[in-house]
Amino acid sequence: MHCKDILQQLESLSSPKARAGMARFGINPNNTYGVSIPALRKIARETGKDHALALALWQSGIHEARILAGMVDEPEKVTGEQMDAWAVDFDSWDVCDQVCSNLFDKTGFAYQKAHEWSSHKEEFIKRAGFVLMAALVVHDKRASDEKFLEFLPVIKRESADDRNFVKKAINWALRQIGKRNLNLNRAASETAKGIQGLESKTARWIASDALRELTSEKMQKRLRR
Repeated sequence: MHCKDILQQLESLSSPKARAGMARFGINPNNTYGVSIPALRKIARETGKDHALALALWQSGIHEARILAGMVDEPEKVTGEQMDAWAVDFDSWDVCDQVCSNLFDKTGFAYQKAHEWSSHKEEFIKRAGFVLMAALVVHDKRASDEKFLEFLPVIKRESADDRNFVKKAINWALRQIGKRNLNLNRAASETAKGIQGLESKTARWIASDALRELTSEKMQKRLRR
């Protein structure tokens, strides 16, 4: 399928009502058609994996085309340079999250970029660093605990960043690490307690919200099983 055909298909699925709803959820409404994620997944399944198509879709600048690019790209063909270039283009949390959890976390550069981007000045690139951490915890089943333990000092270091899309991603990464197994749960809970002691309202929110979930009876029971 050609990029032009897909862009026409996306435009035909356009919904002004959905676009207005997206704006309410803090999604950038520029260059957006309002096509749902399930509809994009269906197109991705029909299209199949195609690196060249993914690059063309990204270049279009259309919101949904960029999410779709992350769904159809081939992780083994993605370079570190491509990841950096796409991250610079992130202008909405949903594009950031979808691309990180559908594509970037499956590349050979995922752990490296999670560390690199975690201290970036740009809000969405920094968010991408922590979204990658969260996605890797869920998707990289064979990784050792050590990989995720290395994220914890980074999470603590950046936990005073009060920008909405950053602090939520930091909190997400911390919670996901603590939900993987009992060993990581203990380590993430200890990190959260350390973060609680920082002179920052944002850091205290990140920590207390994470601890509420990680130390809950329900979570402990699930991890012990």
